[in-house]
Amino acid sequence: MDSTIRPFKIDMADDRILDLRRRLAATRWPQPVVQDFSHGQAPALVRELAAYWADGFDWRAQEARLNRHPQFVTEIDGQTIHFIHVKSKEPNAMALILTHGWPSSPAEYLDLIGPLTDPRAHGLDPSTAFDVVIPSVPGMGLSSPLAATGWDAARTAAAWDTLMKRLGYTRYGAQGGDVGALVTRELGILAPQGLAGVHVQQVFAFPSGAAGEMEGLSPFEMEGFRTLESFRKYAGYVDIQSKRPGTLAYGLVDSPAALLAWNAELFFGFEGERAAQVDRDRFLTHVSLYWFTGTGGQAAEFYLANAASGAGYRDLPNDTPTAVAVFPDDFRSVRNFVARSHTRLLQWTEMPRGGHFASETNPDLVIEDLRRFFGRLPLEDAPSAHPR
Repeated sequence: MDSTIRPFKIDMADDRILDLRRRLAATRWPQPVVQDFSHGQAPALVRELAAYWADGFDWRAQEARLNRHPQFVTEIDGQTIHFIHVKSKEPNAMALILTHGWPSSPAEYLDLIGPLTDPRAHGLDPSTAFDVVIPSVPGMGLSSPLAATGWDAARTAAAWDTLMKRLGYTRYGAQGGDVGALVTRELGILAPQGLAGVHVQQVFAFPSGAAGEMEGLSPFEMEGFRTLESFRKYAGYVDIQSKRPGTLAYGLVDSPAALLAWNAELFFGFEGERAAQVDRDRFLTHVSLYWFTGTGGQAAEFYLANAASGAGYRDLPNDTPTAVAVFPDDFRSVRNFVARSHTRLLQWTEMPRGGHFASETNPDLVIEDLRRFFGRLPLEDAPSAHPR
């Protein structure tokens, strides 16, 4: 295994951009039975996104925005891992690894980088600053091609610990949402030496059937069961990606319109309820990274691997200091259910607004919650990294 860390720059060839535009122009559109969201993503929305992707979206501008941050690749457990690594100027900055969700990418965290690494420049107390590491999940975007089966949340968590130690960090924290929440939870369960705490946006814990467990739930938590019912009604993508990702892959890597519609499910909502909140340029940056790397199908393998192992959902004990940030327009974790397996649940925040991809839509809330949680942890094993 080559443990070298190599500088990386995104530079998609012009002919690949032209090919994307040709394919979008030649899209063979379905003949929808309905025009709304009841059978899938609405035709009008997907056509709007496709037209903008072909003729309005500026990939080069987004590529340059990503390239403003130092990027690297390395090999861990036989897998190419891409990551952004931005160091703080503050002398006692804590290392923090941020894990994106599906169908997202490291671009999910672009608005967090500045305030976390350079709080002084953003009017924040510089005593809580971070070095940030933002990897691409194996098989998703730039951490490709997927080298083997079995890259579930637990294996990814172990790779993240290897990455942080390879970068020289002896103490670090972790944060994640969606897929990233599964990986971050598994890091907490793994509890490697040097992991100071984990911060997640969801813990997918459900009623166990025990007597009295539904008593005493808050109105906020009870209201969340309506969101859960909606998810169960519409979330066919989970079943398909958990069972037949290889069949799905043919459409996702050959048709940009298919990839666009499939990846819109979580961002725009099953009923289009988040359409007004979604930054089209950011969303298309995510989709473009999947398209140019041909990883729309490989990304689904994460779900198959988790279904086989149970990783991310297991009620194994997590003894790592943990914070949970619950957003109202998202899966609402229930504190009593989470506490069954999380023995050091130190911070629980019911947010006033925000949804599934809060680091994009409500970065201010995520930043505040991260700074509050990690700022309260004891400064053990300092410094967190080798000398700069």
